Amino acid sequence: MRISACFLAALVFAVSVPAQTASAPHGGSSSKIDASSVWNVPPDFVAKAHAACDKRNPPNYGRCFLDQMKAQGAPDKAVSFSLMLFRQTDGEVGILVGFKPAGLVDMARVLYPLRANDNYGLLLVNGDPPVLNVDDLKKLDTAAMEQTGVYKAVKERFPNATLWPGDRSGADIWPASQAMPGGGQQIIIGYPLLDGCHACRPVGLARFAWEFDAKGNFLKTEYVPTPPPPKLMRPNRMPPGAGQMPQTPQAPPQAPPQAQPPAPTTPPQ
Repeated sequence: MRISACFLAALVFAVSVPAQTASAPHGGSSSKIDASSVWNVPPDFVAKAHAACDKRNPPNYGRCFLDQMKAQGAPDKAVSFSLMLFRQTDGEVGILVGFKPAGLVDMARVLYPLRANDNYGLLLVNGDPPVLNVDDLKKLDTAAMEQTGVYKAVKERFPNATLWPGDRSGADIWPASQAMPGGGQQIIIGYPLLDGCHACRPVGLARFAWEFDAKGNFLKTEYVPTPPPPKLMRPNRMPPGAGQMPQTPQAPPQAPPQAQPPAPTTPPQ
């Protein structure tokens, strides 16, 4: 049986349109992350979500948490962001709680309610790839850092010093962003060197620049030389002389002022 050219053309068009839609770039305007995906999480959300999911004992606890977002009033875009992150991270629940436009690539602060530690994270979004976790330490150029004199000095004094994700829970967590030659973008982020464990004392700081080209494509990370930190003291330990007022040399004692004789008086005329 012969198939008309018009029918064949229509069939090809119908098949090709979904294929083009599926291959649309993630960084397109339709999928751009912005402040409309931020949710001001209620103070009792985590407790209520835990209570509801513990009672249901669902097969996928994380997905139950996402359902609770909608039940407790999260905007549709906030739920969509969390669902996207859930799929990308193989099941981690993250809620967008802060957003800062920064140019080609923007910054997103995320709450991870089911983590035992580091409940806040920082993502670089709207580039290519559309989401980058700055605390993915495998992406850092640690080899360059390990060749520096500052790092070697820290390791000599603290052999257990290791690089850890940064604390993203503070009020001022947005890193510096600046333009690069050629129209690209560079975002500089700090990471602590801890003395062997997550709860151990900090013994240094390392900074890395995340670099993007003029189209927002991620290029690389680059170690940024950092001055050595001040000498660290143990908690509740003060350096010699600390807490004491400095001694100022005292002036030699002065003789008390001598009494002056009274001025002569003129007798009345």
